[in-house]
Amino acid sequence: MESFSVERKRTFRTSIFPADRNAVIYDIDIRNLVKTYGGVKAVDGLNLHVEEGEMMGLIGPDGAGKTSTLRMLCGLVAPDSGDCFIAGKHALRDSGAVRSIAGYMPQRFSLYPDLSVEENLRFFADLFQVERTEREKRLARLLEFSRLSPFSRRKAAALSGGMKQKLALSCTLIHTPRVLLLDEPTTGVDPVSRREFWDILGELKQQGVTLLVTTPYMDEAAKCDRVALMDRGRILHTARPDALAGLFQHTLVELTCENHVAAARALSASARFVNVQSYGDRIHVSGTGTAEQVSGQAKSVLAESGLKAGGFKRVQPSIEDVFVELLSR
Repeated sequence: MESFSVERKRTFRTSIFPADRNAVIYDIDIRNLVKTYGGVKAVDGLNLHVEEGEMMGLIGPDGAGKTSTLRMLCGLVAPDSGDCFIAGKHALRDSGAVRSIAGYMPQRFSLYPDLSVEENLRFFADLFQVERTEREKRLARLLEFSRLSPFSRRKAAALSGGMKQKLALSCTLIHTPRVLLLDEPTTGVDPVSRREFWDILGELKQQGVTLLVTTPYMDEAAKCDRVALMDRGRILHTARPDALAGLFQHTLVELTCENHVAAARALSASARFVNVQSYGDRIHVSGTGTAEQVSGQAKSVLAESGLKAGGFKRVQPSIEDVFVELLSR
């Protein structure tokens, strides 16, 4: 498939700040960002950078400040203090330049339900003033790229959730941005469509696009080059997904139980463990000591509650396990 991206000049490599002339310019650079709503700090002294061609996952609970951060990055909201830059361009002072090099896909993208897939793409091509000589090539390329060619005449209102998200992404890409800001783009989408969507994001990364993606799904975060764990407006830690397990400071045991809801409730209520988390029919229990000791304590608690575990095994912590432990600290 021919790349939809345009030829880019990567000639600038010094900071816009005179006192820091040898510093690298990041495609996304957030410095001491603060935003307050009604006395509550949604973003609290946030610092984050994303390198050229990198895919960064930003994860955190509802209210962590992820959406506010993205809205300030693309110039939709002014920060109380601090600065953010896209490819060296200030989000507010150079807002016109930022709009030309960045694409923002909010949680609820405003597609026009009465327009077809192709008509929506043409509308956004007009909105971003795409040259007419280039428009048809981009439309054809994006329809193929998003796997929407067979549905080009279908009304947006008649698309499935996954198709709507792929159309929203295509509309965001119509002006070939070098930086993409995506706010939970697959929330509420079925697992197959989620996988297809992330396959597309992987192709974009291979083409050199820089991505900052917020997601509530830990399996999606694991696909990123780096993950930033965010809570209460601050970054708790940033690392490669495969390096996050090293932050976990306790022993983690996984158990199954026929009545896993009652088992998780009993284990949590016992207050003998650092943390107890349910994952479907599996329960993760973290504690101090060896795996045998943690398992023994869990068996004892369950027996006192008239419950019997199906099996125990020590497991490596997932991104979610690490995140929960960091929050508990």
